[in-house]
Amino acid sequence: MAATMRIDATSPVASRSPSPMPSMDIESLHGEIENLRRKLEDEKRKHNDLTLNKMAEKLDNVPPIAWKPRRILKGHQSKVLCVDWSQDKRHLVSSSQDGKLIVWDGFSTNKEYAISMPTTWVMTCAYAPSGSMICAGGLDNKCSVFTLSQDEDASQRKKTVATHTSYLSGCTFAHSDQQILTASGDCTCALWDVESAQIIQSFHGHERDVMAIDLCPSEAATFVSGSSDQTARIWDLRNGDCVQQFEGHAADINSVRYYPSGEAFATGSDDGSCRLFDVRAEREIAAYGKDGLLFGVNAVDFSISGRLLFGGYNDYSVNIWDTLKCDRVGILYGHENRVSHLRVSPDGTALCTASWDQTIRIWA
Repeated sequence: MAATMRIDATSPVASRSPSPMPSMDIESLHGEIENLRRKLEDEKRKHNDLTLNKMAEKLDNVPPIAWKPRRILKGHQSKVLCVDWSQDKRHLVSSSQDGKLIVWDGFSTNKEYAISMPTTWVMTCAYAPSGSMICAGGLDNKCSVFTLSQDEDASQRKKTVATHTSYLSGCTFAHSDQQILTASGDCTCALWDVESAQIIQSFHGHERDVMAIDLCPSEAATFVSGSSDQTARIWDLRNGDCVQQFEGHAADINSVRYYPSGEAFATGSDDGSCRLFDVRAEREIAAYGKDGLLFGVNAVDFSISGRLLFGGYNDYSVNIWDTLKCDRVGILYGHENRVSHLRVSPDGTALCTASWDQTIRIWA
């Protein structure tokens, strides 16, 4: 009979366990990481030999912009907080402190739907790519979806898709009608399935309220967020990882918007500046502001070509910047209170602005 080997529990063989890594090895690894980080920063600085506006000196100047308000949409009874275009380039949805969602015909200025929400301060709204649904939320901490139908009251076709632990600051359909991306004052973003109302992925990393989000137009798996922690971060929708972090602002970031190519994004901040960050270079490449311009920026968006950057300010104006030369090429006056939100139409022919003066204006 073959002999069997018994190992006593107290024997050296049984009690043997992997030895912990010596502290000196951990410290040397940390030192190596820091050394590599410094080398990367040095390489970035070597290639940062020219500013964006210097590179653009030989380009033709953008002619002065003299857009006028072509339509004024009136119907909200309090501050208008958000606005979004339908892909049909005609309809818009707006949300307000009065607790209402209104769907507008931008051509005729008629209200097609007026939906009462369960709370005031409906801070965000968005159109679905198909144009058949809208989503919205705010101080109720929820994102609700409404199906638009001529045969039935839209408020009766409401579905709660997302629930956060603090107010909803941003929402957008994630490239289809089936998923919604949300941002919240609970410092997180989340991706939700519309049909099941279940969370697909959550995104943790911001240290304060997330104020804005935008999906990358060229890479379906990433989005950018801006926060009160003064940082903007790029996230991977597939695994929830933060893949890049950008700093530079001295106050809350209120708005983020991708450049049309998806290779850069703009931010608007309470520090009174708009900034352009290059995703490939992982750094800020331009800042837009003037010495006398001290008012906060609530919203930013690009023209369809990306040459113009629109910023909505607390001084009731919209400043238009040459993205490449960093010069201001126009100012839109007309609102009687701060410009809270703005969006360029899908075909680039018009700009829609929302304001605390209870109106929405369409400029062209």
